[in-house]
Amino acid sequence: MASVNKVILVGNLGRDPEVRYTASGAAMCNLSIATTYATRDSQTGERREETEWHRVVMFNRLAEIAGEYLRKGRPVYIEGRLRTRKWQGQDGQDRYTTEIIADQMQMLGGRGDSGGDFGGDDYNQAPQPQRQAAPQQAAAQPAPRQAPPQQNYQASPMDNLSDMDDDIPF
Repeated sequence: MASVNKVILVGNLGRDPEVRYTASGAAMCNLSIATTYATRDSQTGERREETEWHRVVMFNRLAEIAGEYLRKGRPVYIEGRLRTRKWQGQDGQDRYTTEIIADQMQMLGGRGDSGGDFGGDDYNQAPQPQRQAAPQQAAAQPAPRQAPPQQNYQASPMDNLSDMDDDIPF
């Protein structure tokens, strides 16, 4: 039987990210993310909120991006897996900690915003391959073919969304 270890969090950063580097030079970032669960008391109708704190660890390029762009209070979407580690405290007692090893992150809210909409930038752990030709190879390759022009294209109001303001009133 197959198993699944998948965590998805949408919450706010409780403090600025802490980025460190291992002896081999790999980046490692620790985050603290708060998620809140709201309910209503069935007896009194009073609203109750329960806040849960999550430890999140990121590695390599994802860790560097988080350290550069994330700040305390910023909403963020995280995908990853659970990991429990065992370690010994200064008193010699075994201790355990459960953390989320993130492999994807999406910053939520507007630029420089600590709240807001759920649009943002998506960052995956695995770097996307970049194809760049060396100068000698680029000169030897034929020019890429251009697509034929579209005959029946009509402009749409959705074509120029870059003109829209980020502060949409809904």
